[in-house]
Amino acid sequence: MLRVSFSFFSAAGLALLLGGCGHALTSIPGFQAAAWRADTYACRGQRAVLLPPLLAARASLYEARADDVTALLGQPDEEELQANTEKVYYYYLTPGPQCGPRRPHAAGPRLSLHFGPLGTVTEVLADPLPSQAGQPPKAG
Repeated sequence: MLRVSFSFFSAAGLALLLGGCGHALTSIPGFQAAAWRADTYACRGQRAVLLPPLLAARASLYEARADDVTALLGQPDEEELQANTEKVYYYYLTPGPQCGPRRPHAAGPRLSLHFGPLGTVTEVLADPLPSQAGQPPKAG
C-alpha cells in the first residue's frame, strides 16, 4: 500500500513540475489572431500585414507552450521535428507555391517558432518580406 501511494505522489509531482513549464499566451495587443488563423499557408495574402504587432510582442512568445501558440496562431503550415524532442513550427507569410495542389514546400518567407525540449518557445525568427511591387521599401 505504501508503494502505491508513493507512486501516485511521484506521478502527481512530475505532472505538476512539467505542467508548470512555460506560460499561457492568451492574446497579443493589436494582433488579429483570427485573421491570421484564417489565412492558412498565407494564401489570402494577409499574414504579412498582420505580422508587425506579433513581432513587436516577440518577447511574450518566448517560453510560451506549444498548445498556447497553436491556439493563438493555428496549426503550423509546416512542422519540423528535431533531435531531443525539439521542434519548429513554420507559418508562411506570403502567397506562393504552397498554395497550390498538395501544398508543396516553398522557399517563401516564413515565421519560425523553435521549441525546446520542454515544449516552450526558445526562438522566434521571421524571414524578410519582399518589398511590394511598385512601392519603395519602408525606411527604418
